[in-house]
This record gives sequence, structure tokens and C-alpha cells, in this order.
Amino acid sequence: MFTVDQPALAILLCLLTMLCWGSWTNGQKIVTESAPLPLFYRDYVYGILAMALLLAFTLGSFGSKGRPLLTDVGQAEMANLLLALAGGVVFNVGNSLLAIGISRSGISIAMPIGTGLSLAVGLVVNYLAEPKGNLPLLAVGGGAVLAAIAFSALAYRSKEEKNAPAEHDQSGIWIALAGGLVAGFFFRIVSASMAKEPANPEAGLLTPYSALVLFSIGITLSNPIIERLTRRFGLADTGPAKTADRRLTLRQHGIGLASGLLWSLGMAALLLGSPQAGDAVSYGLSQGATIVSVLWGLFLWKEFEGAPARAYRYLWLMGIAYVVGLLLIVLARS
Repeated sequence: MFTVDQPALAILLCLLTMLCWGSWTNGQKIVTESAPLPLFYRDYVYGILAMALLLAFTLGSFGSKGRPLLTDVGQAEMANLLLALAGGVVFNVGNSLLAIGISRSGISIAMPIGTGLSLAVGLVVNYLAEPKGNLPLLAVGGGAVLAAIAFSALAYRSKEEKNAPAEHDQSGIWIALAGGLVAGFFFRIVSASMAKEPANPEAGLLTPYSALVLFSIGITLSNPIIERLTRRFGLADTGPAKTADRRLTLRQHGIGLASGLLWSLGMAALLLGSPQAGDAVSYGLSQGATIVSVLWGLFLWKEFEGAPARAYRYLWLMGIAYVVGLLLIVLARS
């Protein structure tokens, strides 16, 4: 199978993760302008699975290194197979809530709030599992990320101050926070099922490609249940109430699939690049996706157009706090 053995290529793959994870939400914004969110999200999930299978049966099955997909799955211990599947379920719960938060509050607010909390939770979970790194720097870096979340909420509140109280809806912030809280656990669950050396994987563990496929299957199998639950509690009532006949156009289906393909490509790039790039660099670069998504929200979608100057000041403070937090985390894990 294809593996990465050059640090420079590994860093490029981590940058690719940052761009993919920071950009897939544009597809959601386009489709949900005229269709309900759950219809977009189904195609997004299918796109994640399609990319995982494509990579597994091409890059993951050729070459002399590692193990081909079917061989790798066949030799894996049941506990590791279930871990990879469970990681997909946990991710899908958190990401579904994040997508709802984006629909209600916008990319430039929901992404830093949701992924910021996910980053903070991930720091704690990973440190408890493997106590590596400078604890004071990790604590200060995590605190800076939490400050960035607070500034995002203040920016949203400032933007909405001119609206009538009845129109002032902060539910998107709380839903994004809930999504981030759940999503903070998924990567640790998946990585626990994987071999440390993809080129020479230990027996019983999974290679990146097979882990990604099982992770994607977990997302796909759990999505109908999660969609039903979000509808049951009124969380999925975002965007237009219905389309003409509950169908999307071919263009809308394509955009949803492309969004999933993009996210899955980013996940694969992170799994392949992190062993060579190092945990600190790969972790910091991938979480930079939040900044990418905020830039899309501000400049492409103009989500803060007409907002008061105070809202922009909070956004600047959010960006500075988030970058400082990431830098401290990278330094602490170096």
C-alpha cells in the first residue's frame, strides 16, 4: 500500500487536511439555500464512504508495504474493528450537530465554537491516554482556544443585537457546542485501533486505509438513526421546510457528494501524514481548518456584512486567540 516516508510530503498532506476540512461546509451552504439540511447530509455521508473505498482499493491495496485492505481487515482483532466503527458513530453524532449549528448560526460562528471545543476536549482525552507534552503549555493553549470560543459567541451576539428579541436565536451556538463536545472523542477512538507503523503494521491492528473504511461504514450505518433523532427533537428543522418532491437536483446531489469526498480525502491525508509529520505538526495544521472555514464565512458568504464594528473586533480577538492556542499546543507537543 502507499505510505508516506518523507516529512515534506507529510506536511503537505496535513495542509491538504486543513483545506479540505475547512472547505466542505461551503457545499452545505449552497445546497441548504433551497433544500433541507438532512437531504444534503445524506449525500455528504455517501461521499465520505465512497472516497474511503476508492482510496482503500487503490492506494491501500497496491505495493509491497503494509497489508492490502481485505487482508488487513481479516487479521484485525474484533476490538479494533469495533473501535474504528464506533469512531465513525461518535464523529457522526458530533458532526451532525455541528452541521445544524452551521445552518443556524453560520460557518464563521459555528465552526470555531464547535471545532474549538472539540480541540479542547481532544487535548484532555489524548493527554489522559498518553501523558506526553508540556502540561502548562497545553493548559494555556487549551485556555486560549476556549477564549476564542467565547469571543465567537460575543461576535455573534453583537451581530444580532440589532434584531428584535424574538428573532435573536442562540440555539445554533449551543448545538455547535454540543457537537464539539462529542466530536472531541472520535479521533482518539479511531487512532486506538491503528498500527503505529503503517508500512510495517503490528498484528491485530488496522492500517490507515482499513481504519478509514470502517470509520466511514460506522458513519453510514448510524446516519439514518441520527437523522431520525434530530428530526424527533426538532434539531434538523433548518433551511427550507421542503423541496418540490423531497428530491434534490443532480447538481445538489453532486455538491453533497463532493463535500463528503472532500472531508474524507482530508481524513485520509491526516492518517497518512501524521506518522512522518509528527503529532504536533499534524495536529496543529489540521485544526487550522477552523481559520479556513471562518475566512470562507466572512469573505465568500459575507455572514457579518452590516454587523457593528464591535462584532469585527471580537472576530479579530477570536482569530488571534485561536492561532495563539494552536501555536502553544504545537510547542507543548513538540
